[in-house]
Amino acid sequence: MGQDRSKLPQNAASGAVQDFLRKLAATPAPAAGGARGRLLFGMDATASREPTWDRACHIQAEMFRETASLGGLDIQLAYYRGFHQFEKSPWLSNSADLLARMTAVTCLGGQTQIERLLKHAIAETRAQKVNALVFVGDCMEEDVDRLCHLAGELGLLGVPVFIFHEGGEAVAGKAFRQIARLTNGAYCPFDRNSAQQLRDLLSAVAVYAAGGRKALADYGRRTGGSALLLTRQVGG
Repeated sequence: MGQDRSKLPQNAASGAVQDFLRKLAATPAPAAGGARGRLLFGMDATASREPTWDRACHIQAEMFRETASLGGLDIQLAYYRGFHQFEKSPWLSNSADLLARMTAVTCLGGQTQIERLLKHAIAETRAQKVNALVFVGDCMEEDVDRLCHLAGELGLLGVPVFIFHEGGEAVAGKAFRQIARLTNGAYCPFDRNSAQQLRDLLSAVAVYAAGGRKALADYGRRTGGSALLLTRQVGG
């Protein structure tokens, strides 16, 4: 009983990363021709995430910094917390502005609102194409069939959902895997010992959304690790 159940065995974590990389490698490249990529970044800001919130924000900040030099990615931050509170930023190209908004968020007790996030992603991409939705969360307290229906809509719209699951809660994990599968996205669990891995994978998704395969190849050569593995798969 003394074992931390949130910590995945090394072989399970490695397998999840490899699966994530395969799924991202299969995702169609963003449109070329000078079009800016658009990435919607969703966060669960309910109370259960408070113990690791500061660390997660620091990791996510690395993702924003990594894409700043590309000049081709707009990011919108969306999060839920408290009693039906759902907030979203404008679409921002300045990573410093986005980082300031993100680090100003504090956690507040409440139920998950993943349905609301998926509906928002659908509305945004109907207005203007969204290249990917990244979601970081730990729990799911909603109707999974309803979430899967919305995920199917996102899949038809060509918006992959990349889910980073903190803590390994089983019910949430099952739902998150289905959402990722229905959108042709990917699911990857992480815990507090996976900081570097999460940083690499988040940055890889953002770099890919901003600059496509060439930008990802450059990033992989520069950073190595999980991003380099992804580069080799996409490059093929």
